[in-house]
Amino acid sequence: MKVLVTGKGGQLAWELEQTTPSYIEIISFSANELDITNQAQVNEVVIAHSPDIIINAAAYTAVDKAETDKETAYAVNEKGSEYLALICKEISAKLIHISTDFVFDGLKNTPYQTDDTPNPVNVYGDSKLQGDIKVNNLLGCQAIIIRTGWMYSENGNNFVKTMLRLMVEKEQLGIIYDQVGTPTWAKGLAEMIWALISRHSGIEERDIRNLSTSSAQIYHWTDAGVASWYDFAVAIQELAIEKGMLDKAIPVRPIPASAYPTPAQRPSFSVIDKTTAEQASRVETKHWRKQLSAMLDELHSSS
Repeated sequence: MKVLVTGKGGQLAWELEQTTPSYIEIISFSANELDITNQAQVNEVVIAHSPDIIINAAAYTAVDKAETDKETAYAVNEKGSEYLALICKEISAKLIHISTDFVFDGLKNTPYQTDDTPNPVNVYGDSKLQGDIKVNNLLGCQAIIIRTGWMYSENGNNFVKTMLRLMVEKEQLGIIYDQVGTPTWAKGLAEMIWALISRHSGIEERDIRNLSTSSAQIYHWTDAGVASWYDFAVAIQELAIEKGMLDKAIPVRPIPASAYPTPAQRPSFSVIDKTTAEQASRVETKHWRKQLSAMLDELHSSS
């Protein structure tokens, strides 16, 4: 089975490469190699390789920058997704499209279900939602949309690696306590995606027939549990000290989001329910602290 992955060099694409099953032929493209905002290039590359499945892990993810760089955010997250969906339709390939918990407004206090109504509060969230809508409208049940959030990996820039650096450089840190979600180790998400593909060969015809509508299947995936950014930072320091990655602890203080204003508003609650993804993939989520510990072990051994 041939799988084409966009967003090479990003956290998820990297983890997909590290965990590729032996029966999969994977071809990954960076933004320089495949600009998904260039429809002619998308068509040329995809037709040349004729994959069975495309995993769209490419995205504009600079949440604050998107507020002023709207054109680029929508070009990548909406138009790029549309172009991939169009070519998938033409060559009858399946599309696994990676979305975000930021399509929700954060006003709930219980985990968001896959059928909850999106209502993004920033440009990034809306640009991702518009891409999801294009994928669904063009491909229907030929596509899977996977929403995730708070992603980190041994590869690339992320909150975990930033905290490790700041905990060496700073005498103390103030971390937001009133934005709540769940961290996601990108390796765990990659393994769930491969399990989903293995179990369903993307989206088999029998699964299509079993779907009650022609809509794309939507799944949610993060690690298990709940955390604030403050909880996450405290755990990073505790585990890093335990593993000998940090020499000493510094004070990590909880602060409200209002004390750290950003250009983009963020949902205060973005916990998402993973039940349907666990059922479809037969992969159980693991607690975020356990996953964080495993990732730090990998990071430590590679440094």
